[in-house]
Amino acid sequence: MAIRELRYEGDEILKKKSREIEVIDDRIKQLAEDMMETMHKYDGLGLAAVQVGILKRIIVIDLYDDVSKFTLINPVIVEKSKEIVEVQEGCLSYPNQFGRVKRHAWVKVKALDIDGKKVTLEAKDLLAQALQHEIDHLEGETFKSKILPGTFEVIKPEDEQE
Repeated sequence: MAIRELRYEGDEILKKKSREIEVIDDRIKQLAEDMMETMHKYDGLGLAAVQVGILKRIIVIDLYDDVSKFTLINPVIVEKSKEIVEVQEGCLSYPNQFGRVKRHAWVKVKALDIDGKKVTLEAKDLLAQALQHEIDHLEGETFKSKILPGTFEVIKPEDEQE
């Protein structure tokens, strides 16, 4: 496994739409492992391949609760609640930047797992938020474009505070 280089605000690749994965080979499996390790290194909850410069439809999520750790290939939201919630978000590609966004309270996602098996996830709360955030990345959309007016803030890391 290896830590991949993150792409940050201003990198044009973050605005590009990712391509479907046709074959889950050893390179894709290695990418998934590297993405998970990279996400953990930076204490993230989710990461899309585009955030490490790869325009492939793959995301990893880990809510650090022993049940919510996923690698999803070609994920698609197939159902979503009418109920909308306002949640605080940040992103590894936009370090120390946060804002409130609107998300569906519940989503149903279909995808392939790392072994190519079809999976369906029904998610609410933080998992639903993470899935929507990462799938947005695959479409070239970031949370920053969804931040509600007046809710954006930059928070300096503790080691940079006075």
